Amino acid sequence: MATQSPIRANTGLEGVVAAETRLSMVDGERGELIVAGYQIEQLAERSFEDVVELLWDAAGGAAAGRPRAVTLPEATLALLRAAAARRTEPMDALRMAAGTLTAADDAAAASLLVGSFPTIVAAYSRLRAGREPLEPRAEWGLAANYLYMSTGAEPHPELVRGLETYFATVADHGLNASTFAARVIVSTGADFVSAVTGAVGALKGPLHGGAPGPALDMVFEIGEASRAELVLRRKLERGERLMGFGHRVYRVRDPRADVLAAAAERMFARAGDARLYELARSVEATALRLLEEYKPGRRLKTNVEFYTALLLCGLGLDTSFFTPTFAIGRIAGWTAHCFEQRALAKLIRPQSVYVGRRPA
Repeated sequence: MATQSPIRANTGLEGVVAAETRLSMVDGERGELIVAGYQIEQLAERSFEDVVELLWDAAGGAAAGRPRAVTLPEATLALLRAAAARRTEPMDALRMAAGTLTAADDAAAASLLVGSFPTIVAAYSRLRAGREPLEPRAEWGLAANYLYMSTGAEPHPELVRGLETYFATVADHGLNASTFAARVIVSTGADFVSAVTGAVGALKGPLHGGAPGPALDMVFEIGEASRAELVLRRKLERGERLMGFGHRVYRVRDPRADVLAAAAERMFARAGDARLYELARSVEATALRLLEEYKPGRRLKTNVEFYTALLLCGLGLDTSFFTPTFAIGRIAGWTAHCFEQRALAKLIRPQSVYVGRRPA
């Protein structure tokens, strides 16, 4: 029979401080997110390349230089073609493709990874649709190239601006599961490609929080603003969770939701279907009112997934590519944490408590 231990294990590491970082600070009680010394509202005004450079500089990896979209090696393209033929899920294809990349050192690996992810995801989206991949254009940044390589058309400036804002809001967010996975792998002395490949694997898990599609599904299910109260009341009375509301960390409104709400409003007004935006706002208002009625005091506010889903839909992306698109933004933080962990030169090796049988 199991033995009792005087030490109690924290099986989820909840509340355990595992690192000091200069990269991001999440204050869930105040609804505050600081990334590389900037409030997220300030950072959202910068280009994605600026955000990556700020994170790398804060982590001591400035030698990696300014990122740019890169052409994929033939081996990577061959793998993506084979994956598309088998109808492999996009996150699996991204994980496999990331593992094909090689670089001479950490700085080169960081640049290669950040520059390759938009090309990988866009190439795979085209291959899955039976179209040939496109190479990036040197005169455009990462966001513009991702949209161009996905659609084959020169992207509207407001769509590019909306995607830049999205990438900035998801670039880094504390010691989440995928970021911690990357730091653990780098702490062993492994290369950045291995670390980022592991981070992609962690991001794929549904508990991570990088899958905003269900929030949009709820909006489409409602269809018309006049049906919002009826549909949402039924969901709450059945005990269902309203997707896009509530957050594991934030006890007030997720600050990224405000940034993306403003970005979505601007984007849909100038380059999208304003009716979808108005429907989403109506659903949000009704949901917040009903959540306070059914779950008073729970402080279940709009989270980043709600407006992420709306914005990515407005960009014309298929929902199956929402999480890979998240990865394009989050790789900024993953690589920055790799630089920070490398500088520590310390193996992450927590203890465990044995509760199994002992020999007689």
